[in-house]
Amino acid sequence: MNKPIRTISIFCLLLFLALLVNASYVMYFRADELAADAKNRRVINAAFSRERGAILVGKDPVARSVPSDDKYDFQRTYPQRFMYAPITGYFAYYAQTGIERSQSDVLSGDDERLFVTRLVDMLSNAEPKGGNVQLTINPAAQAAAFEGLQALSGEAKGAVVALEPSTGKVLAMASTPTFDPNLLASHDLQAVEAEGKRLEADPATPLINRAIGTTLPPGSTFKLVTAAAAIESGNYDKDSIVPGGFQFQLPQSDSKVGNYDQGNCGGTKITLTQALQVSCNVSFLSLANELGAEAMTEQAEAFGFNSTALEDLPGQAPSLYPEMDAPQTALSGIGQSSVTATPLQMAMVAAGIANDGQVKRPYLVDEVRAPNASLLDKTEASTYSQAVSSNTADELTEMMVATVDSGTAVVAAIPGVRVAGKTGTAQSTGSRPPYAWFVSFAPADDPQVAVAVMVEASETAREEIAGGSLGGPIAKAIMEAVMAQ
Repeated sequence: MNKPIRTISIFCLLLFLALLVNASYVMYFRADELAADAKNRRVINAAFSRERGAILVGKDPVARSVPSDDKYDFQRTYPQRFMYAPITGYFAYYAQTGIERSQSDVLSGDDERLFVTRLVDMLSNAEPKGGNVQLTINPAAQAAAFEGLQALSGEAKGAVVALEPSTGKVLAMASTPTFDPNLLASHDLQAVEAEGKRLEADPATPLINRAIGTTLPPGSTFKLVTAAAAIESGNYDKDSIVPGGFQFQLPQSDSKVGNYDQGNCGGTKITLTQALQVSCNVSFLSLANELGAEAMTEQAEAFGFNSTALEDLPGQAPSLYPEMDAPQTALSGIGQSSVTATPLQMAMVAAGIANDGQVKRPYLVDEVRAPNASLLDKTEASTYSQAVSSNTADELTEMMVATVDSGTAVVAAIPGVRVAGKTGTAQSTGSRPPYAWFVSFAPADDPQVAVAVMVEASETAREEIAGGSLGGPIAKAIMEAVMAQ
């Protein structure tokens, strides 16, 4: 072989190798990136031309695919759009959120557990279908939660989470303001892009699921964690005497903190139960200061702070109990300082107390089924943590029942049922009202449901926020809806 031919051969070989490397790079290393690219029309056509599985609440689909009358075969629709949007999320040409995202492999039919189904479809020349996802949501509880938030004055922002204490099942999860996922699932791609930009720019942030994605100071509902730490220390029970009075002097500071109503909680010395009943700031500031940062951190983390527990819905923000100095630790005892929580986290606190001190891992996906309805997977209840002893849980329950019977949480009382509850108000800024919280569970003797309600913004007068006037009626309606079944 002469030199020119050899040179050309080597050059062609190098070109071939370069082509092979590039093809491997594109098809292997960049495959996911290109598949997710909004400009990839082949992926869009394939996704919209397949019958995606349904997301079910009870027997009713809250997300499903129906035949389309345009160039795509199927249109994704959301029959109860606003109520379930924070849970289902949306299936758009450029993104998926919520359950549509976390369970996308099942819903699209790409899950490896559906391999046999795909093979049968291919051999029989049938159109491929996705599997169905059954949620844990209780329809009546969900309706009570959503309607309660919708009934708040003005353009309220808030969220609700209801859990089954013995299993961790999410019975209700609502967030307002919300959005219409049908507009984001449209086949009019320009309209979808415009709607997405509008929602992203909306200062009310309707795309955020506030039940799991918004963390705010939990205020007096966090006094349950402080009380738990105090009883777990072995130095206190529900009848122990704790400081009352008008003010607490913060350690290492000249600042003094008073009670919400500027009163003295009924005396300079009161029982721990009375302190919870009247939500005495002085008592819980004193307790947190005495217990110290280590004990408070340990107790908060036992309930789930500084981590996330929900695994089948994306977007959960961790509730935080960060490192604090002495003054901050004292303030944390009343749910202020740097303590922040999601409604899900405070529902876990209530559910843990209701379940003899054991916190179950919350979950939304109950079952996953193939297109032929055969069971692929069922979520089993699992323990997240033993937050407190059974004895401590019993003491806290009695304190919370007293708070509903003759304390600040009386608005949640249900005739003939022992209800456990705690109100909360958390300071934000001087220019806006406090955040309103309410946590509860019922029946206290055999808990079926634990609820956390958070109202981030409402046109309710500042003086009406305390005492559970915002969250209490919503929690009560949810508890009644669950117990009625």
